[in-house]
Amino acid sequence: MTGPVGTVMAREGHTYRVAMDDREVQAVLRGKVKRSEAERKVVVGDRVHLDAPEEGGTWTIAAVEPRRNLLERRVPEGRGNRPVASNLDRIFVLTSAIDPEPVPQLVDRLLVLAEANEVLAAVIVNKIDLDPGAAIVARMRTAGYEVFAVSAETGQGLDLLLPELQGHVSLLTGPSGAGKSSLMNRIEPGLVLRTGAISEKVRRGKNTTVSAVMVPLAMGGFLVDTPGFSEVGLWGIEPRELASCFPEIRPLIDECKFADCRHLIEPACAVRAAVKSGTIQADRYDSYTVLLEELTSAPRDWE
Repeated sequence: MTGPVGTVMAREGHTYRVAMDDREVQAVLRGKVKRSEAERKVVVGDRVHLDAPEEGGTWTIAAVEPRRNLLERRVPEGRGNRPVASNLDRIFVLTSAIDPEPVPQLVDRLLVLAEANEVLAAVIVNKIDLDPGAAIVARMRTAGYEVFAVSAETGQGLDLLLPELQGHVSLLTGPSGAGKSSLMNRIEPGLVLRTGAISEKVRRGKNTTVSAVMVPLAMGGFLVDTPGFSEVGLWGIEPRELASCFPEIRPLIDECKFADCRHLIEPACAVRAAVKSGTIQADRYDSYTVLLEELTSAPRDWE
């Protein structure tokens, strides 16, 4: 490929916003890319090769570079997957310390989604100006995650978070009410307005299947915003693979007596022994069992 290379920032109907080094252009898929099963779903974060338009024409996406990773989610109330974003450096799962009270199992669900897609994950606990959030901070650190305790209201804790965003492609997600918009505006004033304007344009497009929006940060790097991301189901995880998506369970998998141990009722299970001894937190194990049941009972694509 000899044409210019750019990064997909958003999808608007059948058109993609692509940022190159010196400009941003609108591009559409070239025919052979549309027909390619591996590349037909171009997503935010993809690095794409472009063909320049003839006079009065449109830029076209000729090919998609191999991805470092691809975050996918299950289509709500249906079968199959929906790609969300690619080439992510880290997923930040946002929760509040209070108002509303954190929902640990929802945090765990989003972290498992990141782990299953092999994307580095971390937790942001917001609203520490109202409550230090000691319990949720300790819970997630004990589980093996880096935790950033911050206040979008006062800016407390951002001195540790901002360097983690600078120069990287980061995805921010979490339940409504956790303060995502406030945090985004604290990170960079006006960022919510920029993502909101893009999202509104995306919603006006036809046949839109990708809701993620990538925006550049003035300090360097990109932030991917994903409205409604917390409401989707797990995708692409076999039930036997779920345990490896929990950092504190992962090292114990090979210590169980049976290679196919599900860590439920099997004898000589190292994971359940760790729960009993307190090495693994009981409510993290509860999250594992809930998600395992969900994955086990989920319909297969061919059913």
